[in-house]
Amino acid sequence: MDALADHDDAPSQPLDQPSDESPDQPVPERAFLDAAHGRHRHHTPVWFMRQAGRSLPEYRAIRGDGSILDAIKQPQLAAEITMQPVRRYGVDAAVLYSDIVVPPHAVGFGIDVAPGTGPVAEHPLRTSSDVERLRPLEPDDISYVTDTVDLLVAELRVPLLAFAGAPFTVASYLIEGRPSRDYRYTKALIHTDEVLWHEVMERLAESAITFIDAQLSHGAAAYQLFDSWAGSLSRTDYDRYVLPHSRHVFRELRRRHPAAPAIHFGIGCDHLLESMVEAGPDILGLDWRTRIGDARRRLGDDLVVQGNLDPALVLAGRETAIDGALQVLRDNRLASGEQHPGHIFNLGHGVQPDTDPAILQSVVDLVHERTRITEQTSDR
Repeated sequence: MDALADHDDAPSQPLDQPSDESPDQPVPERAFLDAAHGRHRHHTPVWFMRQAGRSLPEYRAIRGDGSILDAIKQPQLAAEITMQPVRRYGVDAAVLYSDIVVPPHAVGFGIDVAPGTGPVAEHPLRTSSDVERLRPLEPDDISYVTDTVDLLVAELRVPLLAFAGAPFTVASYLIEGRPSRDYRYTKALIHTDEVLWHEVMERLAESAITFIDAQLSHGAAAYQLFDSWAGSLSRTDYDRYVLPHSRHVFRELRRRHPAAPAIHFGIGCDHLLESMVEAGPDILGLDWRTRIGDARRRLGDDLVVQGNLDPALVLAGRETAIDGALQVLRDNRLASGEQHPGHIFNLGHGVQPDTDPAILQSVVDLVHERTRITEQTSDR
């Protein structure tokens, strides 16, 4: 069965290329890319981290048992899963169904994703000899990922987002061996063997570059670098041990793909926002702890942001979710009352598995309706 058979057979216009439409005419399918460049010409775009996943009954019907890494290795299945939330919600971007530990898994480091636990490495990275298991990622290692991208780009009418884990967050999984609350082994390595730490980070930075470059080269239009656990660090440690490597990722990808907007996102990173912007993204992802207006006051009025509805509010019911979404839109208003053009609506973290899809649909519809520009109205 063709994973994309339910979709329109009409070829889609590549989203990173000029449209046949007049340059002055808003094109709904370009809403994400418009916002990424600080333009609001149709509506505020919406997508959700983890929008493809366990919250969707259609996902549970086809996903199968076992590790997510097994599903990712099946391009038809991975493409179908990527498309599901686009069909259901009408979101403005698709995000590749993948995982941040795909690169180390693909090179044979020895890491898997255990259902109900997360990334688990039986033999964590603790010594210099362990680094040898982290060989350079080659395009052939991830051919199943680029095959999935090829399927999606041929069908999607909205941008496909590539992504990778930032060097620090991937390193924390490899070093801890499983999800951690205190990152004791990671911080111990940082402070007891700085040479080894930077060697690990250099290898992971190159891996992230190769992984994202492959997705962009096959037609993904933008990308997000997830530094989910960077908030566990002080700003001093982040600037010394992490920032140089994240900056390298963004710089090299900008050199290779200057037209691809880059998003940087982390959890609990309010104290790191200045440094995260210094790393070089085009768009700063915010979790729910930082108000959009506060971020722009600190970082500049022209800051393009992504976020930042608290996922817990979606779990609290439709009325609470709608009130939260409205507050995000109010926080994005300019003094004129219009929406700031540089805003991509998202949650402040990923969709939770027990989220009601109908509530997410209500959020998408609300944001589109309240921010849509027509000939008779302007932003509200």
